[in-house]
Amino acid sequence: MTLRDRHLVGAGAAACAVCCAAPVLGLFGLATVGTAATMATLLFAGTVFALVVGVAMLAGVLLRRRAQRAAVVSGATCAVPSAGPVHVDLTASPDSR
Repeated sequence: MTLRDRHLVGAGAAACAVCCAAPVLGLFGLATVGTAATMATLLFAGTVFALVVGVAMLAGVLLRRRAQRAAVVSGATCAVPSAGPVHVDLTASPDSR
């Protein structure tokens, strides 16, 4: 290989690097952008899921409290029976067959 051939090989390598640099950097960039987009999507989805679950939980708690207050106001609370023996019938009923 002569000196002139070495310059041709060097020029070819430089041309290859210049030509392929953009696509290679684009692939690295896409991998980074893809990872960032995936992380942003997971963060957004997790935030929305937490918000939906939080609103549903808050609505459930508020509805339960409102129902308890309505029961107390209307006097529909459970009454504890007086102390003493309680009759329990353990015979089979005709409907249980």
